[in-house]
Amino acid sequence: MKNNGSIATLFFVIIAALGFTVAFTVSSDLSSPESTTIIIVFLILASLVAWSTKVASQWTKAVVLRLGKYHSLRGPGLFFIIPIIDNIPYWIDIRVISTSFKAEKTLTKDTVPVDVDAVLFWKVVDPKKASIDVADYYSAISWASQTALRDVIGKTMLADMLEGRDKMSALLQTIIDERTEPWGINVISVEVKDVLIPEGLEAAMSMQAQAERERQARVILGDSERQIANMFNEAAKSYENNPTAFHLRAMNMLYEGLKTNSTIVIVPSTAVESMGLGGINGTLGLVKGIQKEKEA
Repeated sequence: MKNNGSIATLFFVIIAALGFTVAFTVSSDLSSPESTTIIIVFLILASLVAWSTKVASQWTKAVVLRLGKYHSLRGPGLFFIIPIIDNIPYWIDIRVISTSFKAEKTLTKDTVPVDVDAVLFWKVVDPKKASIDVADYYSAISWASQTALRDVIGKTMLADMLEGRDKMSALLQTIIDERTEPWGINVISVEVKDVLIPEGLEAAMSMQAQAERERQARVILGDSERQIANMFNEAAKSYENNPTAFHLRAMNMLYEGLKTNSTIVIVPSTAVESMGLGGINGTLGLVKGIQKEKEA
């Protein structure tokens, strides 16, 4: 999380070279006491500067303790601390972090064991609280998420859990955010990825869904038959006082049936007489005419 090695080394080299230059200027003999003293002083100074030089990345905050007490937050970029007196115990990542968590074999409100996988998106908004108020905020967030997930599962029916994942995710976000807010951590969102139920129960629910679909299909079919019966009833009333229209409709149905199908059509003699086809001979003539029309 920190990248101060190259900068510290550069400062050390520059100051050390400056020390050798000053020593050579004072005395061309670098082994003389004056030159040796200057070189040692500059080397110590270079070491202290290199030690105090720190560089924090753009997404990092450094927590600086001075003599064991909180002093300040530093970064991002180049900054300096006082050697020995100042200490940096934590480098806090302030980017959005994702953490997966799960609850295995947890009973729902209707006593069904389920396995739930979820992912938590969070970020540190107060590095001071995250570093001082909690020892390991990564582990604390993980445990808080798991316990919240188990609590929510225990208070939720299986059907509501399967149908309302968004509602469950929103509830988890609220609960976890309340627990982590004192630690300087903000929960951005929670996504429930998967809800696994026992295979036997899954098969039973599949059969139940299939039976429900069949029931709906039967209801729709019955309603359609009722509507058709009502339409036939209205049609019969319109034909009741108009025999000519009824005869024409019957002749058209007989014609279409003989035209589209090559099967035998049985027509009562009373229907033939009522349609005015001239008895059986007239009907046979109509059939032969249709057959010739189809062959042509």
